[in-house]
Amino acid sequence: MTSKHTLISRFPHLRQDLAASLVVFLVALPLCVGVAVASGVPAELGLVTGIVGGIVTGLMRGSSLQVSGPAAGMTVLVFEAVKEFGLPVLGAIVLAAGLLQVAMGALRLGRYFRAISVSVVEGMLAGIGLVLIAGQLYPALAAKAPDSGPGRIAGLPGAFVEALGTGRALASLAVCAGTIAVLLLWRLAPARLRALPGPLAAVGLATLAGFALDLPVATIEVRGLLGSVQPPPLSAFGELAGVGALGTVLAFTLIASAESLFSAAAVDRLHSGPRTAYDRELLAQGAGNTVCGLLGALPMTAVIVRSAANVQAGARTKASRVLHGVWLLLFAALLPGVLAWIPIPALAGILIHAGAKLVPVRTLAVLWRENRGEALILTVTAVSIVAVSMFEGVLIGLALAVVKTAWEASHIRLEVVDKGAAPVEAYLMGNATFLRLPRILDSLDSLPRNRPVRLDLSGLHHLDHACRTALESWAERHSDADTEPVRLTVPAARTRSARATAA
Repeated sequence: MTSKHTLISRFPHLRQDLAASLVVFLVALPLCVGVAVASGVPAELGLVTGIVGGIVTGLMRGSSLQVSGPAAGMTVLVFEAVKEFGLPVLGAIVLAAGLLQVAMGALRLGRYFRAISVSVVEGMLAGIGLVLIAGQLYPALAAKAPDSGPGRIAGLPGAFVEALGTGRALASLAVCAGTIAVLLLWRLAPARLRALPGPLAAVGLATLAGFALDLPVATIEVRGLLGSVQPPPLSAFGELAGVGALGTVLAFTLIASAESLFSAAAVDRLHSGPRTAYDRELLAQGAGNTVCGLLGALPMTAVIVRSAANVQAGARTKASRVLHGVWLLLFAALLPGVLAWIPIPALAGILIHAGAKLVPVRTLAVLWRENRGEALILTVTAVSIVAVSMFEGVLIGLALAVVKTAWEASHIRLEVVDKGAAPVEAYLMGNATFLRLPRILDSLDSLPRNRPVRLDLSGLHHLDHACRTALESWAERHSDADTEPVRLTVPAARTRSARATAA
């Protein structure tokens, strides 16, 4: 048997995976660079994270077709971490988050991330998208962005007014707008052209326009791959003892894990191959982030854009994502100077487009019609992230989701049947918990005291100890002295359960 046949027998889907890996590489390249620049770190560090996501995480078991790398969803949090703690400490934070993910995967906690409210996750992504758009409009206008999220949004009108009188700012804005236009219209291009991914085409055309027209726009500063990789010094780990750094580690861990596992669930719906093993995927993400932290690179998550491109390009096994990491490594090692030609406003356009896709306008409209409580959670989470910060915004969203669930779980209804001379029949249905106890007692107190009352509790799905005690007390004191006492109807099983709870 020839070596060619041997290779085919060992890797029967090599042709499909090789073609898909090239597509994913071309999609990932501008996104890796854009996320790094927007995060305030050297562009090469975005490529390093993409390489680790492809080769290290790609080789591990979990989700076979999901592709990992630097994500736009983490940009805001990384930027804030770099601004507060510095680039050396970023590596220590990413390393700690990776180890925490590994521990969570080993403890088989990956599946529990599916219990997080979808509205909170979508609200988190919407908030990130809004902050990302607001932040990237400043490099699009050749201006310096304010530090806070609300400050960026409030300062936009003034930045636009200042840009109107500056040739450099207008050129930068034109490049950004042109990049977004290419991204929006690329689906209308001929099929042969669409073989080239939209983000790469948009950045390539912007680079050619900047060079041909000699536009006065800022370009990426190139340091070289080895010059950018700086493992965190030992002193950086001492910073992790602070409350702020620990909160950032926790935020990195929870947000990266949730985004990766939600992405895995979405990717599973795109193909008919093996399903995601959530605990193993969390282990793989943790291993990748641990390596990224050791190299001082950006944190990584699974990225739905690259993952969807991988599936749509015909990938069959994890070889496609590993090969995409190899292509990124070869590019970073052999052609780093190409990055110096890329206009920064073109990358801003890529990220503005990505940020807009994170804002689920259609989902919010549907939720508002069908479930306004979930729509409120999504909106409050997004607004909180913009107004306060990523971590606090997500906590506010989670707290609101818990309150909503508790409120719905305690839903109860009282139905009264009064046939005149016969005893008054009252039926309690739903979930009787202490949260609704005042309402239950107010409704029962409105029943007549001078007539027999029969209170039927058999329609209750749940009766907690506080409600049972309060209902028994109400039954004893409700009737007048010359009236038959209230009769309670409680199923035998529930009575035994209540007695066992009380014991």
